[in-house]
Order: sequence, then structure tokens, then C-alpha cells
Amino acid sequence: MPEPLLAVRDLHAWYGESHILHGVAFDVRPGEVVTLLGRNGAGKSTTLKAIMGIVRRRTGSVRLAGDELIALPSNVIARRGIAFCPEERGIFASLNVEENLVLPPVVKPGGLGVGAIFELFPNLKERLRSQGTKLSGGEQQMLAIGRILRTGARLLLLDEPTEGLAPVIVQQIGRTIERLKGDGFTILLVEQNFHFAATVADRHYVVEHGRVVDMIPNAALAASMDRLHEYLGV
Repeated sequence: MPEPLLAVRDLHAWYGESHILHGVAFDVRPGEVVTLLGRNGAGKSTTLKAIMGIVRRRTGSVRLAGDELIALPSNVIARRGIAFCPEERGIFASLNVEENLVLPPVVKPGGLGVGAIFELFPNLKERLRSQGTKLSGGEQQMLAIGRILRTGARLLLLDEPTEGLAPVIVQQIGRTIERLKGDGFTILLVEQNFHFAATVADRHYVVEHGRVVDMIPNAALAASMDRLHEYLGV
């Protein structure tokens, strides 16, 4: 087995006095798509933010290709080659599609050009001059993902990319993730919809009360449905 690209060990995080993560630990290997599954409030999104250094108070270990990141600020972590796509998407309403797309700096070589992003998301090319406020939810999600693909980051953290989207857009996001995986990207995905997660992921970590409590390979997902339903309450 290859060495992990991302290795998280004993990760704790706090919002003020609230202790949210209680020793999260998992690995993501190069070229994998891995999901964090769990109920609302389990700590999945906080895990992504803690990896990126957006949560200021955190302890433990976050290693990228063997290099420790836990003491680094988020802007330095991003320049190591990690990109974060937040659940709220972070589209700048006063900027048009093109301006939003080219806003983030390129931090490493190998990022996708604008033309390649338009191949993934043809809708964006059609809406190039549209303001961020004029986009549908699906178009905003495409723009949020497309924007981080320019940066050259090879590890992508995607927080609930299918939340609230129409089924046809969810399918398009799924095809995009499959293509990115084929192009060598590594993806850590927070997802509530485990039916969607099953179509794109190699492995699934289950998060409960700020801890990883189980790991289910995608090949074993069908045989693990009873316990997964119990974890997720569905």
C-alpha cells in the first residue's frame, strides 16, 4: 500500500470553549476519493477546517506527504497544495463568474486552465459575465469547485458539494469527481448523501461525536448497510 498523502492523528479542535473534535484519526492515500460520513454535528466539516488551519485552536498531527502542518497558518497550508471548497461555497456576489474563477492565486504548477474548467462545467462558460448573485445553486457549486482547480492543489477538501442540488447537477458533480480522480487528484469529501458517496468513493470513514468510529471500504458498503443506517440514523 502507498504511504498516505494525508495522515491525521489525534486531531482535536475547539470553537471557543466548545471541544468539537476528540482525537480524529484517518489516512487518505494518493489518488483516493475518501468520504467522511456522519450525522449533522458529528464534526465532519470541522475536520476539514482543522486540516486547513481555519480552526485556530487545534492540536494533534496533520501530515501532508510526511510534512507536519499542525502549527502552520491556513495560507501556508494552502500553498503546500491543499484546497478547500466550503459548504457555503464562498462565491463573491459582486464579482462575475470569470472574476471569481481567476481570483485565487496559483500555488503550485499543474492546475487546470480556464479552458479545462469550462470542459468540466460548460455552464460556467455560458455564464461568464454573470454576477455571483445571478447563479443557481448548482452553478455556484461548479464555480466553487472550478475555482480551486486553478490553484495547482492536488488534495481537494470538498464540504457537502451536493447539498441542496437537483439530481441532474448531483450527477454532474459525481462525473466531475470521477474525472478528477482519473487525473490523479486526491479528494477528501464530506457528504450527507451516502448513496452519492457510494458512487464516487474508495473508502468511507464514519464520524460520531468528534471521533472516527469506523472505516468501510466501498466494496463492503452493501454488506455494511445495517450498521451504516444505525450510524446515520436513516
